[in-house]
Amino acid sequence: MNSGIQNIVISLGAMQVARRIPFDDPDVLNYVRIGYVASQVVIMGVYFFVSYKVRQKNDQTVLKYVDAQNPMSPDSGGLVTTTVRDYDLSETSKLLRAVYFGVAMMAFFHLYMKYTQPLFIQALMGLKNLYDAKPVAIHVLGKPAEGDLKRPFKTASMFGAAAGPQTDAASITEAEKKIGAKKED
Repeated sequence: MNSGIQNIVISLGAMQVARRIPFDDPDVLNYVRIGYVASQVVIMGVYFFVSYKVRQKNDQTVLKYVDAQNPMSPDSGGLVTTTVRDYDLSETSKLLRAVYFGVAMMAFFHLYMKYTQPLFIQALMGLKNLYDAKPVAIHVLGKPAEGDLKRPFKTASMFGAAAGPQTDAASITEAEKKIGAKKED
């Protein structure tokens, strides 16, 4: 099943369970808060552990791909040459930023807006996203970097096939030619 569809199913299921939790009881609310904080600490700890493992392995294998251009940023896209170590560290950094953003949003929703159900739902979704994270699968679970875990990672789409950077030789050669033509100008 597609990861996006799994997220929707888990969210809907968690919402149904959250409706039955008596959040007006201060003890229950404190347990849910503790559960949310504990899940976020575990998630960040695993991502920091992944960063440690990537640095420890220090895989300097060269990785070349053509990154898709972002329509919001005209300077994005083009040929990217990096190492497996740097690529994995940047992907783990993106995952950590997503956790920080989620914690900030949850703090706003819970402390300012007084919403309580999202604490429960986001604790579960964070753990599910941790399990789905490709660097975690490679460096913690020990899965080989083949298929969906092959670098550069493809981004799963809810409505179609996975999209991602182009790694074929023709795309890389074409991007190198464009770079050479820009240098001549």
